[in-house]
Amino acid sequence: MRKFSVPNITGRGRVARAIWGVLLIVGASLLFSHSRVASLVLGAAGGFALFEAVRGWCVVRACGIKTRM
Repeated sequence: MRKFSVPNITGRGRVARAIWGVLLIVGASLLFSHSRVASLVLGAAGGFALFEAVRGWCVVRACGIKTRM
């Protein structure tokens, strides 16, 4: 399990996840008056993206999926 949770993204990936997390949270706040369930889902996804950015860890990469970039 220790190998699963070690940092696995670079600084560029961390910045991308931080921006994505902030955008999701902003979207959640704008959507709150229309759909609270969708807002909660977006907010949770944004929070998780920020967690990945702070931790330097990506769940998709930890599962072995890699993208070309």
